Amino acid sequence: MIRRRIASFGYAFEGLAVMLRTQPNAWIHSVASALVVAAAWRLDASVNDWALLVGAIALVWVAEALNTAIEFLADAAVPNHHSLIKHAKDVAAGAVLLASIAAVVIGVLVFAPLLG
Repeated sequence: MIRRRIASFGYAFEGLAVMLRTQPNAWIHSVASALVVAAAWRLDASVNDWALLVGAIALVWVAEALNTAIEFLADAAVPNHHSLIKHAKDVAAGAVLLASIAAVVIGVLVFAPLLG
């Protein structure tokens, strides 16, 4: 039982590694996440600010991970072009876009007072 739980963490980390190795947008999210953390650290963000920023970062990463999973599954299930698969991929990509926009808005709301 415990070995299976430990193994499940290994699978999760492998999934994150696959996403980072194969998805250029994940690289962009990595850089953006690191810059946000560095800026928050440098500007001595409050605990509430950190909570908002970590939530925003997590939102983007979760959306990117789900988008990647949907793309992998769709490509495996239907290797040829299919309009419904295209729609599914577009919707998943749209979710990442919405999460990213929300993260930018949160970043502006958090950093504007710290910089001004």
